[in-house]
Amino acid sequence: MNLFDKLYDDQENVKVRFVGFTTENVRYDFGIIYTNMFFGKPLVICMQTGRSTLLDPKDIEDLDYLQRIFRIETQAEAADLAEFFKTSLPQTPFETQYE
Repeated sequence: MNLFDKLYDDQENVKVRFVGFTTENVRYDFGIIYTNMFFGKPLVICMQTGRSTLLDPKDIEDLDYLQRIFRIETQAEAADLAEFFKTSLPQTPFETQYE
């Protein structure tokens, strides 16, 4: 009996960037994976908490989302993080992945 139906099993060589920085009150360490999967959104992983998300320019503007997904304490810290992502992540257009 087959317990699983495979949905995909792709391999690709990807660009990975590791970046650490500090703001006035907080240190951040991220791994950013640039891939052709996930509609062109980079996969962003917080190396301190292991929490991850796919981010596009609209997601970066949503400070509540950034605060929740990365467990950030204040809106000011979320705004600092959004500013970093605005300058660090590519402005990729939405790519249709499923028809």
